[in-house]
Amino acid sequence: MARFTDKLRAIELRKEGHSYNYISEVLKISKSTLSDWLANVSYTPNEETVKKIGSARAASGRVKSKIKQDSILEAGLQARRELGKISRRDVFMIGLGLYIGEGSKTAEITSFANADPSVINFILRWFTEGLELPKKNLRVRLHLYPDCDEKKSLQYWSKMTTIPISQFQKTSFDRRTDKKAIKSGKLLHGTAHLRFKSFGEKRFGVFLFRKIAAWSGLVLGNENLRA
Repeated sequence: MARFTDKLRAIELRKEGHSYNYISEVLKISKSTLSDWLANVSYTPNEETVKKIGSARAASGRVKSKIKQDSILEAGLQARRELGKISRRDVFMIGLGLYIGEGSKTAEITSFANADPSVINFILRWFTEGLELPKKNLRVRLHLYPDCDEKKSLQYWSKMTTIPISQFQKTSFDRRTDKKAIKSGKLLHGTAHLRFKSFGEKRFGVFLFRKIAAWSGLVLGNENLRA
């Protein structure tokens, strides 16, 4: 949770008008990470920052921040206009694309894993709206890291997906020490692994896996479709 606390503190300090250099020194966080965290945070240098870096640099930083925020806003507006309304077929094709990237390709199991709740929720939409699969057949297994709180992570993913905790399977933990430093604070609630269970209905079992494989092959231009 330390990384999440640092991010909240960094946002607070930025809103107070502190520079990246100051925040980096206080929190021991790289400026590249701060740039990612604080991209959408409004910035007006405070008196302390102006005195430290000079009025010219402070004004320049304020202008650059405004330009960046305006660019992000304009990109969002253009994207909304160009994308338009998302159709049911759009949902199907986007979901298939996500599955091609992150879904299971082996063991004839229909499953999908990701750490981003928005991606997980879209694939849930694909399963339930695009493929018309019953949500009650979904099972979730969390893959957590040493600094993750299992209880909070279960509550988080259940809330994000509206899947009851009763449909969550036993949590798996990655306790490798070499992974701890890399993942620490970055995936506070781990990765969610969705798996669709047939519960005896053939159309939801191996056949579903094979049909998704066939769709994927057609989209990718693979003539050797898996049978």
